[in-house]
Amino acid sequence: VTKKVKSMQMFHTPVTYAMQGDRVGICVTQFDPKLLERGLICTPESLHTIHAAIISLKKIQYFRGPLQTKAKFHITVGHETVMGRVMFFSPAPSDFNEEIQENVFDFEKDYLYQEEYLCKDSKTSEENKENDQSEVQLPRQQWALLEFEKPVTCPKLCLVIGSKLDTDIHANTCRLAFHGVLLQGMEDKNYAETFLPKLKVYKLKHKEGQVERVMDDYSVIGRSLFKKETNIQIFVGLKVKLSTGEDGVIEGGFGQSGKFKIRIPDGLRPDTKLLLAVASKKKSKGGKGDPGKEEEGGRSESAQPVGISLLFKRYVFDTQKKMIQS
Repeated sequence: VTKKVKSMQMFHTPVTYAMQGDRVGICVTQFDPKLLERGLICTPESLHTIHAAIISLKKIQYFRGPLQTKAKFHITVGHETVMGRVMFFSPAPSDFNEEIQENVFDFEKDYLYQEEYLCKDSKTSEENKENDQSEVQLPRQQWALLEFEKPVTCPKLCLVIGSKLDTDIHANTCRLAFHGVLLQGMEDKNYAETFLPKLKVYKLKHKEGQVERVMDDYSVIGRSLFKKETNIQIFVGLKVKLSTGEDGVIEGGFGQSGKFKIRIPDGLRPDTKLLLAVASKKKSKGGKGDPGKEEEGGRSESAQPVGISLLFKRYVFDTQKKMIQS
Protein backbone atom coordinates (compact mmCIF):
# COMPACT_ATOMS: atom_id res chain seq x y z
CA VAL A 1 0.00 0.00 0.00
CA THR A 2 1.34 3.47 -0.88
CA LYS A 3 -0.05 6.49 1.01
CA LYS A 4 1.01 10.09 1.50
CA VAL A 5 2.73 11.10 4.78
CA LYS A 6 1.07 14.30 6.06
CA SER A 7 3.47 15.02 8.95
CA MET A 8 6.12 13.44 11.18
CA GLN A 9 7.09 14.00 14.81
CA MET A 10 9.98 12.88 16.97
CA PHE A 11 9.25 13.24 20.70
CA HIS A 12 6.51 15.86 19.96
CA THR A 13 8.84 17.87 17.72
CA PRO A 14 7.95 18.13 13.99
CA VAL A 15 10.64 16.69 11.67
CA THR A 16 11.01 16.46 7.86
CA TYR A 17 12.97 13.18 7.66
CA ALA A 18 13.78 10.06 9.69
CA MET A 19 16.55 7.46 9.41
CA GLN A 20 17.83 4.22 10.98
CA GLY A 21 17.70 4.33 14.78
CA ASP A 22 15.08 7.10 14.98
CA ARG A 23 11.80 6.66 16.83
CA VAL A 24 9.21 8.58 14.84
CA GLY A 25 5.45 9.19 14.78
CA ILE A 26 4.00 9.36 11.25
CA CYS A 27 0.59 10.79 10.31
CA VAL A 28 -0.90 8.98 7.31
CA THR A 29 -4.40 9.79 6.06
CA GLN A 30 -6.95 7.82 4.01
CA PHE A 31 -5.86 4.59 5.64
CA ASP A 32 -8.08 2.05 7.41
CA PRO A 33 -6.48 1.51 10.85
CA LYS A 34 -8.18 -1.92 11.07
CA LEU A 35 -5.79 -3.10 8.33
CA LEU A 36 -2.75 -2.12 10.37
CA GLU A 37 -0.46 -4.92 11.57
CA ARG A 38 3.18 -5.34 12.41
CA GLY A 39 5.15 -4.71 9.23
CA LEU A 40 7.56 -2.43 7.43
CA ILE A 41 7.32 1.20 6.38
CA CYS A 42 9.73 2.62 3.83
CA THR A 43 10.33 4.95 0.91
CA PRO A 44 8.37 3.52 -2.10
CA GLU A 45 10.37 0.97 -4.15
CA SER A 46 13.19 0.74 -1.59
CA LEU A 47 12.06 -2.69 -0.34
CA HIS A 48 10.99 -5.69 -2.40
CA THR A 49 9.47 -9.06 -1.48
CA ILE A 50 11.38 -11.92 -3.05
CA HIS A 51 11.13 -15.70 -3.37
CA ALA A 52 14.74 -16.30 -4.44
CA ALA A 53 17.96 -14.34 -4.90
CA ILE A 54 21.42 -14.37 -6.43
CA ILE A 55 24.12 -13.38 -3.94
CA SER A 56 27.90 -12.94 -4.04
CA LEU A 57 29.35 -14.62 -0.99
CA LYS A 58 32.36 -15.61 1.09
CA LYS A 59 32.70 -18.51 3.52
CA ILE A 60 33.31 -17.58 7.16
CA GLN A 61 36.71 -19.11 7.92
CA TYR A 62 35.73 -20.36 11.41
CA PHE A 63 32.87 -22.49 10.04
CA ARG A 64 33.87 -26.16 9.96
CA GLY A 65 32.95 -28.42 7.09
CA PRO A 66 31.98 -27.79 3.46
CA LEU A 67 29.23 -25.54 2.07
CA GLN A 68 27.38 -27.91 -0.23
CA THR A 69 24.92 -27.24 -3.04
CA LYS A 70 21.32 -28.27 -2.19
CA ALA A 71 22.05 -27.87 1.54
CA LYS A 72 19.62 -25.82 3.66
CA PHE A 73 20.78 -22.89 5.77
CA HIS A 74 19.12 -20.34 8.01
CA ILE A 75 19.26 -17.21 5.88
CA THR A 76 19.20 -13.87 7.71
CA VAL A 77 18.18 -11.07 5.34
CA GLY A 78 16.47 -7.74 6.07
CA HIS A 79 14.53 -8.18 9.35
CA GLU A 80 13.97 -11.93 8.97
CA THR A 81 15.64 -15.31 9.27
CA VAL A 82 14.14 -17.99 7.01
CA MET A 83 15.23 -21.39 5.72
CA GLY A 84 16.75 -21.38 2.26
CA ARG A 85 18.35 -23.86 -0.12
CA VAL A 86 21.61 -22.93 -1.86
CA MET A 87 23.23 -23.69 -5.22
CA PHE A 88 26.83 -22.55 -5.59
CA PHE A 89 28.44 -21.48 -8.85
CA SER A 90 31.68 -19.84 -9.95
CA PRO A 91 33.06 -18.12 -13.06
CA ALA A 92 34.11 -20.39 -15.92
CA PRO A 93 37.67 -21.61 -15.14
CA SER A 94 39.16 -19.24 -17.76
CA ASP A 95 37.70 -16.28 -15.78
CA PHE A 96 38.86 -17.38 -12.29
CA ASN A 97 41.28 -14.42 -12.04
CA GLU A 98 38.94 -11.80 -13.48
CA GLU A 99 38.57 -8.56 -11.54
CA ILE A 100 35.77 -8.59 -8.96
CA GLN A 101 32.77 -6.48 -9.93
CA GLU A 102 31.31 -5.09 -6.72
CA ASN A 103 27.52 -5.31 -6.33
CA VAL A 104 26.91 -6.30 -9.97
CA PHE A 105 25.82 -9.58 -11.55
CA ASP A 106 26.26 -10.12 -15.30
CA PHE A 107 23.55 -12.34 -16.82
CA GLU A 108 25.36 -12.42 -20.19
CA LYS A 109 28.23 -14.57 -18.86
CA ASP A 110 28.48 -18.33 -18.46
CA TYR A 111 28.99 -19.72 -14.94
CA LEU A 112 30.20 -23.14 -13.80
CA TYR A 113 27.96 -25.17 -11.46
CA GLN A 114 29.73 -26.26 -8.26
CA GLU A 115 28.79 -29.14 -5.96
CA GLU A 116 30.16 -27.02 -3.12
CA TYR A 117 31.69 -23.62 -2.38
CA LEU A 118 35.31 -23.71 -3.55
CA CYS A 119 37.94 -23.04 -0.89
CA LYS A 120 41.30 -24.50 0.20
CA ASP A 121 39.71 -27.25 2.28
CA SER A 122 36.93 -28.15 -0.20
CA LYS A 123 36.61 -31.63 -1.75
CA THR A 124 37.44 -30.35 -5.26
CA SER A 125 40.66 -28.78 -4.01
CA GLU A 126 41.64 -32.04 -2.28
CA GLU A 127 41.04 -33.95 -5.52
CA ASN A 128 43.24 -31.49 -7.44
CA LYS A 129 46.00 -31.95 -4.85
CA GLU A 130 45.80 -35.72 -5.30
CA ASN A 131 46.08 -35.22 -9.07
CA ASP A 132 49.43 -33.51 -8.37
CA GLN A 133 48.21 -29.96 -8.94
CA SER A 134 50.16 -28.58 -6.02
CA GLU A 135 48.75 -25.05 -6.23
CA VAL A 136 44.96 -25.14 -6.37
CA GLN A 137 43.48 -22.25 -8.31
CA LEU A 138 40.41 -20.70 -6.70
CA PRO A 139 38.07 -18.10 -8.22
CA ARG A 140 38.29 -14.55 -6.88
CA GLN A 141 34.51 -14.40 -6.63
CA GLN A 142 31.71 -16.96 -6.17
CA TRP A 143 27.94 -16.78 -6.13
CA ALA A 144 24.95 -18.70 -4.86
CA LEU A 145 21.31 -19.01 -5.86
CA LEU A 146 19.19 -18.84 -2.68
CA GLU A 147 15.66 -20.27 -2.78
CA PHE A 148 13.61 -19.26 0.27
CA GLU A 149 10.99 -21.50 1.92
CA LYS A 150 8.80 -18.39 2.32
CA PRO A 151 9.10 -14.94 0.72
CA VAL A 152 11.19 -12.26 2.46
CA THR A 153 11.05 -8.47 2.29
CA CYS A 154 14.40 -6.68 2.13
CA PRO A 155 16.27 -3.81 0.45
CA LYS A 156 18.46 -4.33 -2.60
CA LEU A 157 22.20 -4.95 -2.04
CA CYS A 158 21.53 -5.87 1.59
CA LEU A 159 23.69 -8.08 3.80
CA VAL A 160 22.91 -11.81 3.74
CA ILE A 161 24.11 -14.24 6.43
CA GLY A 162 23.87 -18.02 6.12
CA SER A 163 23.95 -20.02 9.37
CA LYS A 164 23.40 -23.46 10.82
CA LEU A 165 21.37 -22.34 13.85
CA ASP A 166 20.31 -25.91 14.62
CA THR A 167 23.90 -26.70 15.68
CA ASP A 168 24.21 -27.51 19.39
CA ILE A 169 24.58 -24.15 21.17
CA HIS A 170 26.97 -25.72 23.71
CA ALA A 171 29.31 -27.10 21.03
CA ASN A 172 32.53 -25.16 20.61
CA THR A 173 31.91 -24.41 16.94
CA CYS A 174 30.98 -21.46 14.72
CA ARG A 175 27.35 -21.59 13.53
CA LEU A 176 27.71 -18.78 10.96
CA ALA A 177 28.63 -20.33 7.59
CA PHE A 178 28.81 -17.52 5.01
CA HIS A 179 28.04 -13.86 4.40
CA GLY A 180 27.29 -12.02 1.19
CA VAL A 181 25.49 -9.26 -0.69
CA LEU A 182 22.07 -9.69 -2.32
CA LEU A 183 22.67 -8.75 -5.98
CA GLN A 184 19.38 -9.77 -7.62
CA GLY A 185 16.04 -10.64 -6.04
CA MET A 186 13.29 -12.61 -7.81
CA GLU A 187 9.87 -11.19 -7.03
CA ASP A 188 7.85 -13.51 -9.30
CA LYS A 189 6.52 -16.58 -7.50
CA ASN A 190 7.04 -18.55 -10.73
CA TYR A 191 10.69 -17.45 -10.96
CA ALA A 192 11.78 -21.02 -11.91
CA GLU A 193 9.98 -20.62 -15.27
CA THR A 194 10.21 -16.86 -15.81
CA PHE A 195 13.61 -15.92 -14.40
CA LEU A 196 15.99 -18.84 -13.91
CA PRO A 197 16.37 -19.67 -17.65
CA LYS A 198 18.25 -16.33 -17.93
CA LEU A 199 20.85 -17.65 -15.46
CA LYS A 200 23.52 -19.39 -17.58
CA VAL A 201 24.95 -21.89 -15.10
CA TYR A 202 26.31 -25.00 -16.81
CA LYS A 203 27.57 -28.45 -15.86
CA LEU A 204 30.42 -30.10 -17.76
CA LYS A 205 29.43 -33.55 -19.00
CA HIS A 206 32.00 -36.19 -19.93
CA LYS A 207 31.22 -39.54 -21.56
CA GLU A 208 33.74 -42.27 -22.41
CA GLY A 209 33.44 -45.07 -24.97
CA GLN A 210 35.63 -47.28 -27.19
CA VAL A 211 36.19 -47.88 -30.88
CA GLU A 212 34.59 -51.19 -31.89
CA ARG A 213 36.12 -51.43 -35.37
CA VAL A 214 37.22 -49.51 -38.46
CA MET A 215 34.79 -49.09 -41.37
CA ASP A 216 37.15 -47.24 -43.71
CA ASP A 217 39.93 -44.63 -43.53
CA TYR A 218 37.42 -41.91 -42.57
CA SER A 219 34.95 -43.68 -40.29
CA VAL A 220 34.81 -46.02 -37.30
CA ILE A 221 32.10 -47.73 -35.24
CA GLY A 222 31.99 -46.87 -31.52
CA ARG A 223 30.44 -48.57 -28.48
CA SER A 224 29.94 -48.15 -24.71
CA LEU A 225 29.28 -44.39 -24.95
CA PHE A 226 25.49 -44.71 -24.86
CA LYS A 227 22.99 -47.08 -23.32
CA LYS A 228 20.96 -49.31 -25.61
CA GLU A 229 17.79 -47.24 -25.04
CA THR A 230 19.48 -43.83 -25.65
CA ASN A 231 18.17 -41.79 -28.58
CA ILE A 232 21.50 -41.35 -30.40
CA GLN A 233 19.86 -38.94 -32.85
CA ILE A 234 20.09 -36.08 -30.31
CA PHE A 235 23.90 -36.55 -30.22
CA VAL A 236 24.35 -36.42 -34.02
CA GLY A 237 26.78 -33.66 -35.02
CA LEU A 238 28.60 -33.54 -31.66
CA LYS A 239 32.40 -33.67 -31.75
CA VAL A 240 34.36 -36.49 -30.13
CA LYS A 241 38.07 -37.16 -29.68
CA LEU A 242 39.84 -40.51 -30.00
CA SER A 243 42.52 -41.41 -27.43
CA THR A 244 44.95 -41.63 -30.37
CA GLY A 245 44.40 -37.90 -31.09
CA GLU A 246 41.97 -37.83 -34.02
CA ASP A 247 38.91 -35.58 -33.98
CA GLY A 248 35.59 -37.04 -35.06
CA VAL A 249 31.90 -36.26 -35.42
CA ILE A 250 29.00 -38.53 -34.42
CA GLU A 251 27.06 -39.37 -37.61
CA GLY A 252 24.29 -41.57 -36.20
CA GLY A 253 23.38 -44.88 -34.65
CA PHE A 254 24.60 -48.26 -35.90
CA GLY A 255 22.35 -51.23 -35.21
CA GLN A 256 20.12 -51.59 -32.16
CA SER A 257 22.62 -52.07 -29.33
CA GLY A 258 23.76 -48.46 -28.72
CA LYS A 259 26.64 -48.56 -31.21
CA PHE A 260 27.24 -45.50 -33.40
CA LYS A 261 29.17 -44.29 -36.42
CA ILE A 262 31.90 -41.64 -36.17
CA ARG A 263 33.22 -39.69 -39.17
CA ILE A 264 36.93 -38.72 -38.97
CA PRO A 265 37.20 -35.68 -41.30
CA ASP A 266 41.04 -35.75 -41.46
CA GLY A 267 41.22 -39.54 -41.70
CA LEU A 268 42.68 -42.16 -39.38
CA ARG A 269 46.44 -42.18 -38.79
CA PRO A 270 48.32 -45.29 -40.01
CA ASP A 271 49.40 -46.23 -36.46
CA THR A 272 45.77 -45.95 -35.26
CA LYS A 273 44.63 -48.30 -38.04
CA LEU A 274 47.36 -50.74 -37.09
CA LEU A 275 46.39 -50.60 -33.43
CA LEU A 276 42.71 -51.22 -34.25
CA ALA A 277 43.60 -54.07 -36.64
CA VAL A 278 45.62 -55.81 -33.88
CA ALA A 279 42.78 -55.28 -31.37
CA SER A 280 40.14 -56.72 -33.71
CA LYS A 281 42.33 -59.77 -34.52
CA LYS A 282 42.84 -60.51 -30.83
CA LYS A 283 39.13 -60.03 -30.22
CA SER A 284 38.18 -62.49 -32.96
CA LYS A 285 40.74 -65.04 -31.69
CA GLY A 286 39.46 -64.73 -28.17
CA GLY A 287 35.89 -65.13 -29.35
CA LYS A 288 36.55 -68.52 -30.97
CA GLY A 289 38.32 -70.27 -28.14
CA ASP A 290 39.72 -69.71 -24.69
CA PRO A 291 40.40 -65.99 -24.05
CA GLY A 292 43.51 -67.02 -22.18
CA LYS A 293 45.11 -68.23 -25.44
CA GLU A 294 45.50 -64.62 -26.55
CA GLU A 295 48.51 -64.21 -24.33
CA GLU A 296 50.33 -67.41 -25.37
CA GLY A 297 53.94 -67.23 -26.44
CA GLY A 298 55.02 -64.78 -23.75
CA ARG A 299 53.10 -61.81 -25.26
CA SER A 300 51.40 -60.61 -22.11
CA GLU A 301 50.74 -57.05 -23.25
CA SER A 302 47.27 -56.86 -24.78
CA ALA A 303 46.41 -54.20 -27.34
CA GLN A 304 44.87 -51.22 -25.56
CA PRO A 305 41.41 -50.32 -26.90
CA VAL A 306 41.12 -46.92 -28.57
CA GLY A 307 39.02 -44.66 -26.33
CA ILE A 308 36.39 -42.11 -27.40
CA SER A 309 35.77 -38.95 -25.34
CA LEU A 310 32.62 -36.83 -25.64
CA LEU A 311 32.65 -33.49 -23.79
CA PHE A 312 29.78 -31.01 -23.73
CA LYS A 313 28.07 -28.38 -21.58
CA ARG A 314 24.50 -28.56 -20.38
CA TYR A 315 22.84 -25.51 -18.82
CA VAL A 316 21.17 -26.30 -15.49
CA PHE A 317 18.08 -24.15 -16.15
CA ASP A 318 17.70 -24.80 -19.89
CA THR A 319 14.21 -26.24 -20.35
CA GLN A 320 15.23 -27.89 -23.65
CA LYS A 321 18.34 -29.53 -22.05
CA LYS A 322 20.45 -28.74 -25.13
CA MET A 323 24.04 -29.99 -25.36
CA ILE A 324 26.55 -27.26 -26.17
CA GLN A 325 30.11 -27.62 -27.43
CA SER A 326 32.51 -24.71 -27.88
